[in-house]
Amino acid sequence: MSAAGVALMLGGAGILVSAGPAQAAEVSYTTECIPPSISGLPPVQGNTKVLVTAPAEAKVGDEVEIVWKTVQAASKNPDVLDLGKDTVKPTGVLTVGGAATGTVAMEGPRQNPPIPKNSPMVLPEMKGRLKLEKAGEITLTPGKYTINVSKPLSTDTKCAPKEAVPVGATIKVTDGGGSTTSGGTTTSGGSTTTSGGTDSGGTTASGGSTASGGSTTGGTTTSGGTTTSGGSTASGGTTATGGSTTTSGGSGGSGGQTDFPGKEVTVAFACQPPGPAAINSKVTVDAKRNGEVYDLTVKTAKGVMNSPAALPKGALKPSMAIKVGGADSGTVKVTGAANPTELAAGAPVSLEDMKGTYRPGATGKSTLSPGALTITVTLGASKIEIPCQVKGAVKASLELDTSKQAGGASGGDDGGTGTTTASGSGGSDGGNLAQTGAEHDGALRALALVAGTVVLLGGAVFTFTPWARLRR
Repeated sequence: MSAAGVALMLGGAGILVSAGPAQAAEVSYTTECIPPSISGLPPVQGNTKVLVTAPAEAKVGDEVEIVWKTVQAASKNPDVLDLGKDTVKPTGVLTVGGAATGTVAMEGPRQNPPIPKNSPMVLPEMKGRLKLEKAGEITLTPGKYTINVSKPLSTDTKCAPKEAVPVGATIKVTDGGGSTTSGGTTTSGGSTTTSGGTDSGGTTASGGSTASGGSTTGGTTTSGGTTTSGGSTASGGTTATGGSTTTSGGSGGSGGQTDFPGKEVTVAFACQPPGPAAINSKVTVDAKRNGEVYDLTVKTAKGVMNSPAALPKGALKPSMAIKVGGADSGTVKVTGAANPTELAAGAPVSLEDMKGTYRPGATGKSTLSPGALTITVTLGASKIEIPCQVKGAVKASLELDTSKQAGGASGGDDGGTGTTTASGSGGSDGGNLAQTGAEHDGALRALALVAGTVVLLGGAVFTFTPWARLRR
């Protein structure tokens, strides 16, 4: 037992005694609240007003009930999303001082009226219990608290004081023969939330490491148009130096080759909120000739990121703008399927293979390199797009001998939105989404901030977020 004999017993174990008359005092303090990471919002400050109720007098050995009533939360529900009935649950921590030290973990029920947009947050009362083991005046001071919103996702907004908080209540404890102990410990009980923290680092790359179909390296195309047969079997689609040979064969007159495996290349992505700050992955671009076009398959490493929140099946979908270089230029959009299973918060996320179609727009040796990655999260009618730009130079994953086709380098996908074009006229940078329907980074960032907050949040509870600026 701690110095204050602090115990959180919210299940009814133990007996509450009838102590002296209850007394309450309202305190106010500046608070900084940290929205969930998936919202992409910065910390914000507001004013919290709390009414703490506790017995005015009690005896050593008594167990007393303490009530925390949030008169005013540090924020309002912004003009974005209505919060449903019984979706909000608070937890908090009271600090014990004076004749004893320690903390009391407070918890409230998931109980609230519907909270319309642009209206005050309404939090239920929190309760906790304290066993008194030392005579003297014991002070109770409110401190940090957490607001959990259960729908559409379970997310936490964590708030903590940014100034010294006044005492909320004082209990005068008279000697009842109880022993005195020193020191204090903090009780457990929902004041903090873990998020998994699973390593999302680069695991074994998927695909692209071995050649399919036994393509040959060292098959130098002669000036007469014939291609050497034989040669060593490619084990990873590596490009021969010197520029005279290609790992992926040719598009026209290549002796009937249809499968062109790419090589693994390492790519670093810098992502905008509400996504992860960075994604580092090995990426492979494979091609299969299909008449005049090439069907592309793009693979990334397993566990490229951690899920920022619990996501249902079918909520997360990747896409990428493959950069076309060499003789041809432009971008080709490839799109992957949505996550096939539910994702737990903090769990590693492996992106599904992305597919699209490349129609060459020039004759010669054309290269395909990984470009900007977009992660789309869809929940109901709300959609969040998280753009991830390529950092630094990226090597080509695949080189093809291409022949110009009508409609030149018109990239499609297997069901995604929009197509991209790349004809030999100054292609877009692989770090841009210039031709994938997301050319304006500012608009995309605004979408991520607004939609991310609308859909994913307990961070949906802030008055001071920049939505008004985004609408201007």
